[in-house]
Formats: sequence, C-alpha cells, structure tokens
Amino acid sequence: MVLNTLDWSFVIGFFIISLGIGIWTARSGNKNSDDFFAAGRKMPWWLLGVSMVATTFSTDTPNLVTDIVRQNGVSGNWAWWAFLLTGMLTVFVYARLWKKTGVITDVEFYELRYSGKIASFLRGFRAIYLGLIFNVMIMATVSLAAIKIGGVLLGLSPLQTVLIAGTITVIYSSLGGLKGVLITDFLQFFLSIGGAFIAAYVALQHPKVGGLSNLLIHENVVDKLDLFPSTSNPEIFITIFLIPLLVQWWSVWYPGAEPGGGGYIAQRMFAAKNEDHSIKAVLFFNAAHYALRPWPWIIVALCSLVVFPDLDSFRTAFPNSESIINHDLGYPAMLTFIPSGLLGIVVTSLIAAYMSTISTHLNWGASYIVNDFYKRFVKPEATQKEMLSVGRIITIVLMILTMIFALLLDNALGAFQILLQIGAGTGLLFILRWFWWRVNAASEITAMIVSFLVAIYFSLIHTKLGFSPLESWQQLVFGVGITTVAWISVSFISKPTKMNVMVKFINQVNPGGPGWKRIMNQAKSQGLTLKSQPEQWKVPIGILGMIAGTIGIYSFLMGTGLFIYGQILNASILMVVTAVCILVLKKLWPQLQ
Repeated sequence: MVLNTLDWSFVIGFFIISLGIGIWTARSGNKNSDDFFAAGRKMPWWLLGVSMVATTFSTDTPNLVTDIVRQNGVSGNWAWWAFLLTGMLTVFVYARLWKKTGVITDVEFYELRYSGKIASFLRGFRAIYLGLIFNVMIMATVSLAAIKIGGVLLGLSPLQTVLIAGTITVIYSSLGGLKGVLITDFLQFFLSIGGAFIAAYVALQHPKVGGLSNLLIHENVVDKLDLFPSTSNPEIFITIFLIPLLVQWWSVWYPGAEPGGGGYIAQRMFAAKNEDHSIKAVLFFNAAHYALRPWPWIIVALCSLVVFPDLDSFRTAFPNSESIINHDLGYPAMLTFIPSGLLGIVVTSLIAAYMSTISTHLNWGASYIVNDFYKRFVKPEATQKEMLSVGRIITIVLMILTMIFALLLDNALGAFQILLQIGAGTGLLFILRWFWWRVNAASEITAMIVSFLVAIYFSLIHTKLGFSPLESWQQLVFGVGITTVAWISVSFISKPTKMNVMVKFINQVNPGGPGWKRIMNQAKSQGLTLKSQPEQWKVPIGILGMIAGTIGIYSFLMGTGLFIYGQILNASILMVVTAVCILVLKKLWPQLQ
C-alpha cells in the first residue's frame, strides 16, 4: 500500500509532537533518577490511568486478539479477560500498600520486605531477570506485531521495520523520562482508540462482509460468536475459561497483570500524588482495558474470517510475506482496505500504540538496571547525572536486543503462552508476601527458579523423554502446582526475615491481618517499637470492592457484546448490573482510604 501526502502528514506530525514533548520534558525536569523514573511522584490519577491503558494497547494486542478469535472464537479471550480479577485485586488491596512503600521500583521492595545478603541478591537478580531478559521478550512480541504491520501495510522487510521503529522509539524514550512517556501516552491513547474504531468501521464495509448484520450470520463467523465457551467441548471449556478463571489469574505473573501489582503498573502507582490517586489510576486502567477496548479488535478479527478464511488466503494475498503468515496476520491484513486519508490516521495510531508500549518498557527496564543493579551493586557512589547517562545507554542496549529477538519470533500467541508458563506458580507468592511473615527472599528465589525450570522442561525436554505432549493448560496447572509446593516448603524450612526488618515493614506499610500477629506479639515482647494505633485491616472491604468492580466491568464488557449482537434486552440487564456495581463502589470507596 502507498500512503499519500495527507497520510504522511499525520505520521510526520505525530513524530514531531512526540519529539517535542520529549525535548520539553527533558529540559523542564529529569534532574535526578526520581524525576526520570517516577516523574517526581506528582502525577494525577487520570494521566497515570490513561498511560497504563496506552501502554497495554500495543501493536501486538490487536494481533493477539485476532489470533485468539480466529482460532478459538470470541470466548477465547477469557485467556486474558480473566486477568481482570488480578487487576481488581490490585486496585482495592495493593495500590494503597505499594504507594506507602516509597520505593522507585517494585524490585527495590525486596530489601524493604526481606533481610540479609539473599535479599540483596534477589533485588539484583530480579532487576536483570525482569529488566533485561523478560522485558526484552515482551518488547520483542510487540515488535513482532510491528514487523507484520510494516510488512503488510508498507511493504517493509522485518529488518527495515525494526530498525525504523526501534530507532525512532529509542530516541524519544531516552529524552523525556517517565513524565515524557506519560504526557505522550495521553495523546497516543486517543489516537490508538480512534484508529481501532476506524479499522472496525472499514472492515464492516468490506464487500465480502456487507455490514454488521451480514457478518453475524456468515458461515465462517456464527460458530465464533459465543461469549462463553460451550461445555459440550470440555477440553476447550477447561482451556480457555475454567483454568484462566480458577487458576491463571492468581497464580501467573504477567506484565500488566501481576498478582499483587508490580512492573510498569507499580511504576505508575509510585508516580501518583498520593494513595487515592494511585487507587483511582489503576481502577480507571482496568475499566478501560477490559470494558472499552476489546470490541473494535474483535469485530476486525471476525471480519478477517470472512475475507481471509484460512492461512492459504493470506499466502495468496501477500505472496512476499510467507515468513510471517499466521492467524495473527488477520488484523494488519484487514487494515490494507482502509482508504487514503483514513489510512494515515490508522497507521499513526499503530505507531502510537507501538511507541507507548516500547517507551514504557524501555524506561521501566532501565529503571531496574540502573536503580536496582548499577546504583545498588556496581557503583553505589554514582551521581544523579551519571545514573541518567547510564539509564540512556541501557535504553539503547535494550532496544538493540529487542530488535534481534523480534526477528526470531513468528507468533504472538505462542510467545504469550511461553510467558504465562515461565511465570506459572509465582503469583500466589506475590499476593501473600504482603500478609504472611513466613514468605522470605528464599521463597521468591525458589519460585522464580522452579517456574523457569518447569517452563524449560515442558518446552524442550518433556517430549524428548518419550512422554506424550501436554496441553498448554495442563502444563500451566503442573507448573503452578510444582512451583507453589516448592516455594511454600522453602518458606517453612528456610531462615525467616530478620525481626527488625519485618517491624520496619509493618510500621511503614502497615499491611495488617492475621499473618503478622505472631511477629507483632514477638516485637512487643522484645521491646521493639510498633505503631501504637494500627489501622483497621482493609483487605476484607477491599475484597468486596474487588468483587463489585469485577462484576461491573464484566457486565459492561458482555453487555456491549450483546448490544452488538442485537440482544437488546439481555444487554440492558447487564448494563443495569454495571450501574448497581458502580453505586456499591461509591459506597465502599470512603472505607478504602
């Protein structure tokens, strides 16, 4: 496809604005690492919430959703919709606690919560593991989507795409720090949403689709419309619905949906003005991420089943793209039908989606490596200016590694499942470490190592030993079980965190609950200082808020789908349920402060 002058004006204009924001924020702030990595801790909830949404709307997300819908139908999205439970738990239980820690990164939390050299090792190891290895893998899946979009829409080779997109993004990311990322994300959010709606509208107008009513009765689509998987196929029901809702959401660590919060979501919470803004930011993020955005992507995915019913149809339409042919190509393939003028807006929205995600991950990953490895272990006496310089160098290195790894991937859904397996079993630890004194640094290291080894075993060793291949959900359950047993066992047999460190943690964060009673009693008997008036334990009321929020957002998500399907009565009932949940949350909100 060829972009005309108007199309290119949108693209170039966006680059100029983004670069201008980066230069302005670089000159007006970023005097120290706190400014660069936490935006001075002065940001309002609405800006932080929008930034979270923009970050999770990456170029690979529509491709992932398309891949899911084409293979497993609309109900297949429960594989990621189930993470709403994690998000709501973060909103109503953990956002307040994270803000109280006062740390710059969630990895710094380890030396606040645990003690000894093992805690220091965990902080440094986790900084490299997440900031470098895991982070590069995430950015590579995003870049893979950019490769497919660049190849289909612009005729670029994979190497050309990653060089162009990567160079532009790394220059922008190294200028403005987190504040620049947040401000640009605000613009990128509206561009990305607008582009998604344009893509859905144009897809419905395709001659082979013939509008929404014809789409919903097309033979390639009718069996993909169910919002919930049928129990008539137990394997599918277990894989895409039961396991995500019963096991996956609390047991698996995944960026943007970490049990107990963490990652770039925690980074946004650290940047908030106060605890109230922190909570509101994460609530807005989850509502927008799960309730507002999925349906334009789903509509495009369904239309792609009509226009490109199988992989051979992709090969026929894009003969020079054999290396990237897969079901996730359905989304960029449908974008080729967008007319000039509108095409520029959509391409700009995809560039915005790419930049918002990559810039966040570059800043996030660099914060780990600089704050929690370089400053902590390599050069403790490093000046703020030196830390900023190292941060910019690390940003470039991360982008180079991302480009290399992106060229080795071929499927977004496959990468998603690998990431889930690597994090399987660690989630429960991240939930309990705030409320159970026995969780220690050895517990965390055990969970990390065992989950990784289990993932390697199932990926590379299991079938070579002569065993029959296991389904992805079976691997997940085994991984969760093995990892959980391992880290809980180590928690009981290893040396606990030092008393003075646990008392300091209780005084600063005040998590409360029965899991700390033994330590509080021991501290009093040893004459250690505890807060004389501990706050009421807010977890029970937080759980009520989590339930109300989850029901409300799911009702809105399903209600929107039923409106699209023409089931007005059922859709209206679900919207009433959403309204009731909002009223319940308004009633509970003062008790969460």
